[in-house]
Amino acid sequence: MVTPQPVPSEIIEQVAEYFNILSNPMRLQILNLLGDGEKCVQELVEETKTSQANVSKHLKIMLQAGIINRRPEGTSAYYYVEDSLIFELSHLVCNRLAEKIEKQALQFRNLTLANKI
Repeated sequence: MVTPQPVPSEIIEQVAEYFNILSNPMRLQILNLLGDGEKCVQELVEETKTSQANVSKHLKIMLQAGIINRRPEGTSAYYYVEDSLIFELSHLVCNRLAEKIEKQALQFRNLTLANKI
């Protein structure tokens, strides 16, 4: 049996930073919108119903992390998801949460049935 090697702290910090970037609801909302295809800042502002400064701040963070990228076109820039693993990760998390909610719902149903008897 191979003994796993300890993960260097630098790697752990990078992984934590990646998850930290994904921990913000506005960033997840932007990523969800970009899942439909590239969008300019103004489109994201309209769809998120927040300020241009707020959207730009989150785009910059995700751009620096390599999660998204941008394509200039005239005076606008169009943003798109560069790292499609984001969607796979999101799908895994959503499935896990759904399983947890279903399990809790079953526990509530059983509790309700037990109290009726």
